[in-house]
Amino acid sequence: MSKPLEITDSNFNEVINSDQPVLVDFWAEWCGPCKMIAPVVDELANDYDGKAVVGKVDVDSNPEVAGKFGIRSIPTLLVFKNGEIVDKQVGAVNKSVLSQKLDAQLA
Repeated sequence: MSKPLEITDSNFNEVINSDQPVLVDFWAEWCGPCKMIAPVVDELANDYDGKAVVGKVDVDSNPEVAGKFGIRSIPTLLVFKNGEIVDKQVGAVNKSVLSQKLDAQLA
């Protein structure tokens, strides 16, 4: 089982500049909707293993990255391709919505 990559202020740029699409989940321990979407993010990490990078940023531990992207509501999920934001989802959604966003970047 693949797990989402733990993304921090220090490794963030390296991760988003992957040659694969990158899904980043901005979350916090105290956030109810974040807990609801966590199993979906875990499944996506497994489903897209080898095709895309799926990672999580704890906004409380990594305020620099969250501030850089103006993350005000969590969960916020950003999709990066070649280091650029290509898609964004604010709030908990079902797995198919996030799968479609990743699939669009794999095409």
